[in-house]
Order: sequence, then structure tokens, then C-alpha cells
Amino acid sequence: MLNKYTKRRGRLLFGAFVGLSLALLAVGCNSGSSSTGSGDSPSASGDSGEKIKIAFIVKQPEEPWFQLEWKFAEEAAKQDGFELIKLAATDGEQVLPKIENAATQGAKGLIICSPDVRLGTAIVAKANQAGMKLMSVDDQLIDANGKPLEVHHLGISARKIGNSVGDGLYDEMTKRGWKPEETGLILVTREELDTAKERTEGIYEELTGKGFPAANIYKAPQKTTDVPGGRDAASVVLTQHPNVKHWLIGGMNDAAVMGAVRATETFNIKPENVIGIGINGDAALEDLKKAQPTGLFGSILLQAKRHGFDTADMMYKWIKDGKEPEKITYTDGVLITRENYKTVLKEQGLAD
Repeated sequence: MLNKYTKRRGRLLFGAFVGLSLALLAVGCNSGSSSTGSGDSPSASGDSGEKIKIAFIVKQPEEPWFQLEWKFAEEAAKQDGFELIKLAATDGEQVLPKIENAATQGAKGLIICSPDVRLGTAIVAKANQAGMKLMSVDDQLIDANGKPLEVHHLGISARKIGNSVGDGLYDEMTKRGWKPEETGLILVTREELDTAKERTEGIYEELTGKGFPAANIYKAPQKTTDVPGGRDAASVVLTQHPNVKHWLIGGMNDAAVMGAVRATETFNIKPENVIGIGINGDAALEDLKKAQPTGLFGSILLQAKRHGFDTADMMYKWIKDGKEPEKITYTDGVLITRENYKTVLKEQGLAD
């Protein structure tokens, strides 16, 4: 009996020894695979070893601007090694369910352009509840009183974009040797829209600040935010001021300015007597690519790459490395003209 007991105990001890050895070997292998040498890229995984996931919610997924934001965010995901969750919330009722959807999929960060910025307080609460870091993009979140929330934000300074238009108009007018007293500005406005108002006020502010006479600035309220709306608004001004020798044109976007340029064509005003600068840099390409120059001189190209790539990259580094982004980051634009648009589009990742 003693012999059998001794043999059985020996077998048990040998088995325990083998099990312990295998366990130690496994720990050693795992430790070696997770370490990074000086030439290795950092892991994009969280504490659990799973890939970091970041949700990016936009309000108008069919719009080229938001498609570009997603495209550049995907480039950041590819570079950094995280997973991008693309979601659309086209009205206020969809926002909170989409945030829950992102949380269910395991998102640790949320970037959002909300269709209703007044949902800001609820969005912050929902993100906190889900343990997600939060950034807003394009449109800043506000509380019930209309006050901007203390949420990390990357957006466009509408007034500075307007300043860029005004600066471009004045510079080109000066290059052409136009006298301010012989020049008028058609400012196509849509003042019930805050962003539009900020942009056109920025144009007005920049030009008058450079000495352009305020009396020669003619506001042209547009009823619709498209080319026909800009054309109809500008036609009223052109009818009222037939003796103006040269025309500058500014507005909330490319469509407003292109509409006003079409109006000058209807009034048989030569393109060399018109300088129009739009905002966005998308629709304006139609005129910039034409064989013969039109009155549309250029456009301020907004930087979708920064809004997509930079926000996603900042969010990733915030989650992985604890590197908190700036509370507020504003982007500006780049003036594109017939001469430089191909180069600028390539630099901005918008053309091959």
C-alpha cells in the first residue's frame, strides 16, 4: 500500500510541475509579444488588449463635406490602428440612440456633429454614462440657454473665414488697380442663419477695416441658399446701381457667389470687371475649371482633412496615451484660384 501511495503522489507532483512550467512559459511568451522595441509602432489596443474603437457621428452623411470627414478619419484609423465606427444622426431624435449604439459596439471615444446642438447637455450625460471621451466637430454643443458647453471642440471660425474672403477681394482689387470709389461690393446675405451671418459680417469687417467705403457695400438678402437664390438677390442690387464700374462679390458659400456672378453675366458685365470669392471650395471648381475665366475669381477651401483626420487622431491619442487635446481648435481656409486649385487640392488630400 505504501508503494502505491508513493507512486501516486509522485505522479501528482510531476503533473503539477509540468502545469506550472507551461504556465510560466505562456506568461513569458505573452510578455515578449506585447513589448515594443525602438523600431516598433505603439499598440492601438486598450487595457483589455482589444482594438480601440472610436465613433464618428455626422448629421448629413449624404453631403460631400461629411463624407470627406469620414474619409480622412478612416485614414487616421489606418495610420494609428484603431477601429472607426461611422454613424449618422440626421435629426435630434436619432442622436442619443446612436450614442447608445456606439457604446454597445465598444466605442471608447465619440466625435459628433449633432443635427441639434441644443442637445449638448444630454449628449454629454450620455457619453459620460457610457464612459466615452467626447469631442464635437463643426458645430459647437450648447446648453438649454444657448451657452457653449465645456466640451473639446474642433470647428471653423466663420468670422475668420469671412475675413479671408474680404482680404482676398481687397488684394485682387488692388492688383487690378481698381479705385474703391468706383467699386461696389454685392454682399449676398442670409442673416437668419448664424454661420452665414458670421461669414458675411467677417467680409464686411475686413474690407471696411482696410478702408473700403461702407457706402459702397450693398447687402443682397437671398431667399434660398442656392445659385438661383444668389442670382435673384444680386439682380436687385445690379438693377439699383447701374453706374458702378467694378464689382466685388461675397456671400455665405460658393452657391451664393456663383449666383451673383451669373447675375452679372445677365447684365452683360464683363468678367474682368467682377471679382467673386466664394466659401467651401467645392461648387466653385465648376467655374475655375472653365476654359474662359468668369467673374468667380476663387473660393476659400475649407479643410475637411483637419476636421476628419485631426479630430480622430486627437481622440485616439487622448484615449491611448492620455494626451488631452486643446479645449477649442479653430481651422481656417485656403484661397483657391484658377492658377493654384490643382496644387492645393492635392495638398489637402482631395485629388491624386
